Amino acid sequence: MSRLVLWNVDLTLVDVSIVAREAYADAFRQVTGRPLVKLTQHNGRPDSEIVFEMLAINGIVAEDAHLPKFLDALAEAFGARRKRLAKEGRMMSGAVEALKAVARLDGAVQSVLTGTIKSNAVHKLTAFGLDKHIDFEVGGYGEEVYPKATLLQVAQGRAGKKYGAIFDGSNTVMIGDSARDVQAAKIAGASMIAVASGRSLPAALRDAGADVILPDLSNPSEVVAAVAGLTTPARARQS
Repeated sequence: MSRLVLWNVDLTLVDVSIVAREAYADAFRQVTGRPLVKLTQHNGRPDSEIVFEMLAINGIVAEDAHLPKFLDALAEAFGARRKRLAKEGRMMSGAVEALKAVARLDGAVQSVLTGTIKSNAVHKLTAFGLDKHIDFEVGGYGEEVYPKATLLQVAQGRAGKKYGAIFDGSNTVMIGDSARDVQAAKIAGASMIAVASGRSLPAALRDAGADVILPDLSNPSEVVAAVAGLTTPARARQS
């Protein structure tokens, strides 16, 4: 295995925001006993960070026990709604074709680097049949309290241990839609393919340092060419 491709989930591969908002509100009520009044923007941030901000802006003083309780409640609330994901959500344009095309690249391992907790990431991709191309075991997830750049390096280590290969900046590519994703990849020394399908405009993705910017995933040949170009053996030798 010679290439590690880490996908962001929300607004890169799928959009299930309606169901996710309901699950957050349900989890908030379970943990605090109060209704969720004010929402917070996700914008590429992990669930562990969003939880604390959500508590703060709704007037709850965060305690040590809040995070594990909230993440457990979120997993339960989202799992209870998983059958609604395909009906009320959507797969982003070209997502399945892009995953299939990258899977055909020599030596490609595909996983996720997402702010979503692992169980919910699995539900989101499984609902649309995208799980077939993803090795969830080596990914990085929102319940892990690391900065996203560090989480990327953790995923590299997991993939390296499982596949007996060295994954570093020369052969790791992240694909995501937010400027935060780009910043994380750049800090970790990985290449970045930014997809302008989320809330970050192409100019913001460019300013953050994306190596390649695509309007969406609708042209799988462009996605494959970008991944291949950023992980060629010649590039690895030069790094």
